[in-house]
Amino acid sequence: MGKTIWKPGTFIYPIPAVMVSCGTMEKSNIITVAWTGILNTNPAIVYISVRPTRYSYNLIKEQGEFVINLTTKDLVRATDWCGVKTGAKVDKFREMKLHKEKAKFVQCPLIKESPVSIECKVKEIKELGSHHLFVADVLSIDADEKYIDEKGAFDISKCDLIAYANGGYYSLGKKLGKFGFSVQKKKKKFK
Repeated sequence: MGKTIWKPGTFIYPIPAVMVSCGTMEKSNIITVAWTGILNTNPAIVYISVRPTRYSYNLIKEQGEFVINLTTKDLVRATDWCGVKTGAKVDKFREMKLHKEKAKFVQCPLIKESPVSIECKVKEIKELGSHHLFVADVLSIDADEKYIDEKGAFDISKCDLIAYANGGYYSLGKKLGKFGFSVQKKKKKFK
């Protein structure tokens, strides 16, 4: 069996499904974004890709900041709902019973129920076509203390994070290895 050729499109899966909060504590919104990721480590730079027709687009463009909130198995319904409803007509925080938390460096609220919220300041907007790319500096990573282990490390395996793939939401499975495990020297056993 060979591979079937399809026209060029977007078929890199799985990808994160995140809820991006924007606006202010008084007038806020949540947009679900699957096109997000890391662009650089030092300095820490991330991106989100948003259609200019979306209600959140102008909130982010005018304010120049947003928060990427990681999503979990418990947040899957809210994640989907916030992606199909418009903030121009509904208060997504209220409707999904999500709680706003004050951020340290941006005016946008964090989503309290998210295990990790990443405060971002827009540094550049690239108009690509159907979507515009918001390139942003990471100002802060706000991590829920209940996921921090006794050594002070964040235990992401306890979060039940979700991903998006080809129209569906999926929970992440068990850990299969860690970075560098394929080349790590095995410890010798002494007799």
